[in-house]
Amino acid sequence: MWGRRAGARICRPVWESRRAMGTAGARRGLLGDKVALVTASTEGIGFAVARRLAQDGAHVVLSSRKQSNVDRAVAELQAQNLSVSGTVCHVGIAEDRDRLVATALERHGGIDILVSNAAVNPFFGSTLDASEDVWNKILQINVTATALLVGLVAPHMEKRGGGSIVLVSSIAGFSPFPLWKDESVKEKMMENLRVQRLGVPSDCAGIVSFLCSPDASYISGETVVVGGGAPSRL
Repeated sequence: MWGRRAGARICRPVWESRRAMGTAGARRGLLGDKVALVTASTEGIGFAVARRLAQDGAHVVLSSRKQSNVDRAVAELQAQNLSVSGTVCHVGIAEDRDRLVATALERHGGIDILVSNAAVNPFFGSTLDASEDVWNKILQINVTATALLVGLVAPHMEKRGGGSIVLVSSIAGFSPFPLWKDESVKEKMMENLRVQRLGVPSDCAGIVSFLCSPDASYISGETVVVGGGAPSRL
């Protein structure tokens, strides 16, 4: 993950417990009345992050490419008395990015937090074998769309005196790892983890909430690895 404050603080985590409003996180209210946008947030890491931000007091706007996924995720979190809403957003489509920002402004009057979690990985194998179309898609979604979304939200954060931007990436950028189809490969991967278990989405949620909180106000432009102790340096 990495980040910057501004303006906007971008903190980029590289890399579930159910919690309701009565938990310690919700009572802390470190993000009380902050407005957060989380892309690709109807399942996995994005959903865990959206839930944690809402538990810590934020009004969260979820998004996904499919309306059915948005409806399901919003209903689940609203059933926990969390302040969430949602809209369809394919980050690679300019109109969808505009709608995501407009939704937050219409419902909550501003934006304080952006968690950019949407990304694609359309190819498995040696990067030397990737086609031009594959490279174009990866760069469009993972780089260009993210930068353009940051450009949309930053002015609104500046109007409110600052904000936090968290870009979620993968530890594979530091240490490539294979996808496994059998337990022997999984066991080999576990040898690289100092924490002897595979990560789960909630392992990322707490650090994102921290990076968006006043407690992290003097952290800017850092890469924070949530990787179980796996090698994480180039």
